[in-house]
Amino acid sequence: MTILYALDLFGVVVFAVTGALAAGRKRMDLFGVTVLALATALGGGTVRDLVLGARPVFWVADPLYVVVGASAALLTFTVARLWRLPPRLLLVGDAFGLAVFTVIGAGKALAMDTSPLICVLMGVMTGTVGGMTRDILSGEIPLILRREIYATASLSGAVVYIVLSVVWPGAWFAAAAGVAVVLAMRLAAIRFGLSLPTFLPTGEGEAEV
Repeated sequence: MTILYALDLFGVVVFAVTGALAAGRKRMDLFGVTVLALATALGGGTVRDLVLGARPVFWVADPLYVVVGASAALLTFTVARLWRLPPRLLLVGDAFGLAVFTVIGAGKALAMDTSPLICVLMGVMTGTVGGMTRDILSGEIPLILRREIYATASLSGAVVYIVLSVVWPGAWFAAAAGVAVVLAMRLAAIRFGLSLPTFLPTGEGEAEV
């Protein structure tokens, strides 16, 4: 088992847990929990493979992804019924999933000899689409559309990973650096409420006379 494959499975577990937690907040049944968990865990990679023309899609070629995601959902469902989980677990778990899937997505695109720009975009897509799917299906505003730094963290990590991989092909620290950048930026945004400047046209927001 390669390091990237192990990271990919870890990302599936983490995102499946966040999907299950989101389903739990909406009082879904076990079937709903499993569906939302799998949509979260596999959504980003599925869209990436379809865009890149990778056939078959990764979880069809390797059903272990489905098994791992479903198992994580069932475990979360069981544990959450027995113990009260920390309120911020979903946000922190999402940060880990975002970091891992960003690097995995960029890495898969790089392995298919696509341009560095497309590799970065595939990294962001892989990292964010699953969470967007989870939030939309659970009736929440997607994290990527909120003010806190989210997609920017994914973009930054993907750029770091691709640059290091191009300069030092096969370097083990490229993936670690990419994951670290995404994770650090996202956790800092959660902790301190960091966000990019918002667009506010001149005069908007002023009190009407």
